[in-house]
Amino acid sequence: MLKTEREHADPHAAGMPPLALDRQRIIHSAAFRRLEYKTQVFVALDGDHFRTRMTHTLEVAHLARFLAESLGLSGELAEAAALAHDLGHPPFGHAGERALDECMTGSGGFEHNAHSLRVVEYLEHPYPEFRGLNLTRAVRECLAKHSTQFDKPGAHPLQDGNPPPPEGRVADLADRLAYGLHDLQDGLHAGLIEPAEMRSVSLWVEAYEGPSPATGQAWRGALRPAIDRIQRRLVEDVVASAKGPSTAIALSPEMDRRLGELEAFLLHNLYRHNQLVRMDSKAKRIVRAVFDAYAAEPKLMPRRYADRVSSQGAARVAADYIAGMTDRFCLNEHARLFDPRMSP
Repeated sequence: MLKTEREHADPHAAGMPPLALDRQRIIHSAAFRRLEYKTQVFVALDGDHFRTRMTHTLEVAHLARFLAESLGLSGELAEAAALAHDLGHPPFGHAGERALDECMTGSGGFEHNAHSLRVVEYLEHPYPEFRGLNLTRAVRECLAKHSTQFDKPGAHPLQDGNPPPPEGRVADLADRLAYGLHDLQDGLHAGLIEPAEMRSVSLWVEAYEGPSPATGQAWRGALRPAIDRIQRRLVEDVVASAKGPSTAIALSPEMDRRLGELEAFLLHNLYRHNQLVRMDSKAKRIVRAVFDAYAAEPKLMPRRYADRVSSQGAARVAADYIAGMTDRFCLNEHARLFDPRMSP
């Protein structure tokens, strides 16, 4: 049975099914809107055709709902968990997260999954009766136990030793499938990787039906159909595995290995491409400089943040403020702090 109780008495919750209300509160939140201008892989300012953290979130939510319903689970819960799973992501993607975590050494660290819970339980506060969005326990438990090979759950009262709701596992898996496929598409469109380089990726070799050799621009018309075929195969494998002897919500061992080929290819050929490494290096320097300025002089932050320093510490409050920034706002704030030609 879904755990639809809420942490706080909620006079605004009447008249709508619990998970529909959760979805509404998530997509109306300021943190959700800001995802539009936060990096997925390519900095949000690099172009209008690359994924942002918001479009990534929407793709994960769509896939999570479809997978959950295919498995006879709650599509509403899987979708809500997916919509909220990256609300705590800072600007500049994982580079920004690594920089904040380094800045927070000795002050509790920074991890975007744990921060997503902080966003929905504390930082968002659209209602006067309580802080946070007051989401159902089911959604919050999915967030508290969100886990992929890149994301590990942090300490939280909902870490009770029990597994996450199955819909949470579906959202985790949808996250993994979505980012692998859309990062592949974006990397190809950016020209940082070429189809001819992908002979080691068996999923791609089987799915690609474009011209061979895949040179010039003729392969582009075959790209989306190939991505769709890979996704269909992955989804069918998850559904078949869940109906098999293990009934686990997971890829089969063979398909997991083959998806791992794609992930390894992206790691070595896209994520470590010098163009992205250079941008990540810049982003980390910007985040560290802004954090150091705030931590040393909290009154540089808006008053509603600076007023919390006495109870929560300058480091945590600075991390809260920076994590909520978009790429663009963080760049502009860095300029306002350090460029004497900019107005404060």
